[in-house]
Amino acid sequence: MQRFARGAVATAALGTGLAMPTLARAAEGIDSGDTAWIITATALVLFMTLPGLALFYAGLVRARNTLSVLMHCFTVACVASVLWIAAGYSLAFGEVGGGLVGGLDKLFLAGIGTDATSGTLPEIVFVIFQMTFAIITPALIVGAYVERIRFATMIGFSALWLLLVYAPAVHWIWGGGLMSDGGLFGEVFGVGVKDFAGGIVVHATAGVAALVAALVIGPRNGFPSTLNPPHSPVLTMAGAAMLWVGWFGFNGGSALASDGAAGMAIAVTHLSAAAASLTWMAFEWAEHRRPTLVGMVTGMVAGLATVTPASGFVGPLGGLVCGLAGGALCYKAVTTIKLKWKIDDSLDVFAVHGVGGVLGSLLVAVFALPELGGLGLGDGVTVTDQLTAQAAGIAIAVVWSGLASYIILKLLAPLGGLRVDPSEELEGLDVVEYGERAYDFD
Repeated sequence: MQRFARGAVATAALGTGLAMPTLARAAEGIDSGDTAWIITATALVLFMTLPGLALFYAGLVRARNTLSVLMHCFTVACVASVLWIAAGYSLAFGEVGGGLVGGLDKLFLAGIGTDATSGTLPEIVFVIFQMTFAIITPALIVGAYVERIRFATMIGFSALWLLLVYAPAVHWIWGGGLMSDGGLFGEVFGVGVKDFAGGIVVHATAGVAALVAALVIGPRNGFPSTLNPPHSPVLTMAGAAMLWVGWFGFNGGSALASDGAAGMAIAVTHLSAAAASLTWMAFEWAEHRRPTLVGMVTGMVAGLATVTPASGFVGPLGGLVCGLAGGALCYKAVTTIKLKWKIDDSLDVFAVHGVGGVLGSLLVAVFALPELGGLGLGDGVTVTDQLTAQAAGIAIAVVWSGLASYIILKLLAPLGGLRVDPSEELEGLDVVEYGERAYDFD
């Protein structure tokens, strides 16, 4: 999602996730249809976090920590909104700066009035659409450290991570930075990274940060032998259904236009979610002799994360393969990370979002081919060229997110501790940190 509308991505099939609009389209100025769709998509993406992700996560924890998860997601939404307007947008999409980060020319949206444009959109509409992505990305990480992190630590980590990891990653791929066609990747590989809606920018960075946070903060008491099952699969399913609907805005809105590219992105998104759900159910059924609702909706999220980077470049076959592959690989990743590696990434953020985002970012190099129903890789670009650029982009984003997340947590640790005391963890964060309970059974 570059500063410019992506209405031409279907025909231009350029290297970065967001292509420049055609000259004819740009000359038209603001398009009311595009604007209406992106305003709608903005609401859908915010709906993914509030209440979608919040409910999805809340159902997966113990009842005594339900409000804690809701509080975390709601607070992240508020903090990220303020920071995005203050500095995040400028660091991601500012005109001045280099390939690593945007400039400071748009701090507090300087120069962005009602008449400022970005492609066929009012720029303020583009700003708030991007803001919803900046909200959900650090909110995803919440799932890694639920039930034991201090509330103040969560706020500090989310705020610093947004500015130091997320905003630069956006600039690298969507803001014309080093991983774009016009940046270092274009010079070295002949093509920029393809990331239509955030397989690398959102899911890979958040997934790796979640893994690092789980390692640094440590496991919950009793992990992995005495953890309680999700207290409310009903809440989790309701939240998952909201995520599924909201993802149409996440991927379809990333076309930044009301056109066929948006329609195809929504179609392959839906197909991938359905295929991944069925795949996860099949694996679970075969291994445990019965499927579960929590497993099926987790598979859905895996399929959505996997198709996200590819959604604007592939056709139905690509969407189907993303779902099948994402459902299978993420299922295996969950058991590997928790049971073999014994890492308490509590709600499987890395296994689902990190693994899915990386997988989809690699698959796009193949399934964007017209022979497989895709929209093409660009003139003279081979599968090897694109796959190399994708792998290099993933590696840089993963290393930076992991390193920065580790440093942020280590800096915060002396300021009040990363996690609550064992006795507080046993009592539950709802009462300890907020003095409230989700359920009153008296």
